Amino acid sequence: MNKILVIGGSRYFGKGLVTLERDAGNEVTVLNRGSGPPPPGVAHLVADRDDEQGLLAALGKRTFDVVFDQVCYTPWQASLARRAFAGRTGRYVMTSTMEVYDPAPPTPEALDYAEGKRQAEAVLERESAFGVVAVRTAHVLGGGREEFTGRLAHYVERIGAGIPVAVHEAPYPTSFIHHQEIARFLHWAGLQEFTGPVNAASDGDLDVLGLAAAVGERLGRAPRHRIVCPGSDEASPFSFDRAYAMDNSRAASLGFGFGRLADWLPQAIGETATALRAAH
Repeated sequence: MNKILVIGGSRYFGKGLVTLERDAGNEVTVLNRGSGPPPPGVAHLVADRDDEQGLLAALGKRTFDVVFDQVCYTPWQASLARRAFAGRTGRYVMTSTMEVYDPAPPTPEALDYAEGKRQAEAVLERESAFGVVAVRTAHVLGGGREEFTGRLAHYVERIGAGIPVAVHEAPYPTSFIHHQEIARFLHWAGLQEFTGPVNAASDGDLDVLGLAAAVGERLGRAPRHRIVCPGSDEASPFSFDRAYAMDNSRAASLGFGFGRLADWLPQAIGETATALRAAH
């Protein structure tokens, strides 16, 4: 039995990770600002991770075999974590993002997010007193209404209603992963000994036209497209005018077997469609 701390873990695949750790027989603690109680059998610490003294007070003398950080977005948060968890854990798994690879984020908000993650990774990996893994996750889908970003719902709603989706003239493929698969991957990464960045993506890339086609096939509606005007128009989610797919070979060579995007995407689309119908 390992002692596990999950920072965040109150929604989407973070909840899945907490449940996996608990069901594996581990002693699991969730630390968040009180946004939601953890599932039965999981301890709960309430603290603001940006408040160093409050965080230390909540942690007390606790130590952990693995810390999973689901909500590290800035170098400041990473620096605080380096100090707070030195001597408390031997392994720190940070959930990062494929956006660290994006050479040209489309908005200032995306730039802040991607650069914040890049710098947070760098701070944690620099002279930390514990082994650090940065899991650069692909776009996460599945789970119906649990998928809070609404990006898949964007396609299901528009294609179902016969509304064109906005796409680039020559879109590039991107990478995806199922919400249950990324939870399994994080759990697996916590059990390993490797450190450094690692990509997590299902096998098989897909561009926005392929995604729209998959949605259309599942809904029984032919998708309609509208080409965006460069620099003056916003494309639909997952339409990229630059290379934006990941290589998952490092994780595969270390022993993790990824599923195929084509195998789980139709069900994810169906779950989203069901959730949208229920909401209306």
